[in-house]
Amino acid sequence: MIKEISGVIIECLQGNIADQPDVTAIVNAANAQLRPGGGVAGAIHRAAGPGLEEECQQYAPIEPGQAVITGGHNLPNNHVIHTLGPVYGVDKPEDKLLADCYRNSLLLAEEHGVDSIAFPAISTGVFRYPLEKATEVALKTVLTMVPQLKRVKKIRFVLFSESDLLVYEAELARLTADR
Repeated sequence: MIKEISGVIIECLQGNIADQPDVTAIVNAANAQLRPGGGVAGAIHRAAGPGLEEECQQYAPIEPGQAVITGGHNLPNNHVIHTLGPVYGVDKPEDKLLADCYRNSLLLAEEHGVDSIAFPAISTGVFRYPLEKATEVALKTVLTMVPQLKRVKKIRFVLFSESDLLVYEAELARLTADR
């Protein structure tokens, strides 16, 4: 699904966040230490190579909602933006911290001249944030940010499964029905 809002393309697709060669930056659903792990962080670190972990160490640890930017290393992307999502039921308030992940990532992208960015479904894996709630927070936050964006012209949500994609597409359609 693709929507254009205020000159910014917002799209949802199923795929691998570490294989998005046509975007300038990808977002890593990072752990606090910015180390390789499972899920999104593991996939990105494996594709980027050991230089990414080395560069990350100067920024670790990070707090929930915080975002930092590094080079892309062996990835086809110029940058990786690392953000720590909240652990559902632990980090409070979850919705504000999750919104901060998307907002701070977009602000860093703007600051570094990024024209296109790809997000995973932050916090919905091992951090147990319910997908429907996380999707609403993610899309509402991004849609609120769109009018402020000067450099970012494409925002992609890369979902691991078809069922996750369907949730994102339905929520994007609902939130943009009057636009």
